[in-house]
Amino acid sequence: QVQLVESGGDLVQAGGSLRLSCAASGITFVLYAMGWYRQAPGKQRELVASISSGDTTNYADSVKGRFTISRDNAKNTVYLQMNRLKPEDTAVYYCNAQRQRIPGPTYIYWGQGTQVTVSS
Repeated sequence: QVQLVESGGDLVQAGGSLRLSCAASGITFVLYAMGWYRQAPGKQRELVASISSGDTTNYADSVKGRFTISRDNAKNTVYLQMNRLKPEDTAVYYCNAQRQRIPGPTYIYWGQGTQVTVSS
């Protein structure tokens, strides 16, 4: 019954902005690190940004200064604000939740993805 549901993907022009949302259910949200990954055609899935349960953030060099990840624990939702979009940002964006238990297993969950297309 764990679900991560992304929304907000769209077709935008280069230089435009978009905000992605990922609503989580079935997990204790505050215990999970959240992340956004993306996969472009013919390429491997890559980490775009992550945010820990303690609000520490990390960004891929390609998006640093343009994208901002945030979380609203009261809404069980993580966001990705994307500004100054470039055609190379075009990809399917996936929401990810991870919890490392010590001792115990690491739990990893994925959303279904949302398409972002940036035209030049």
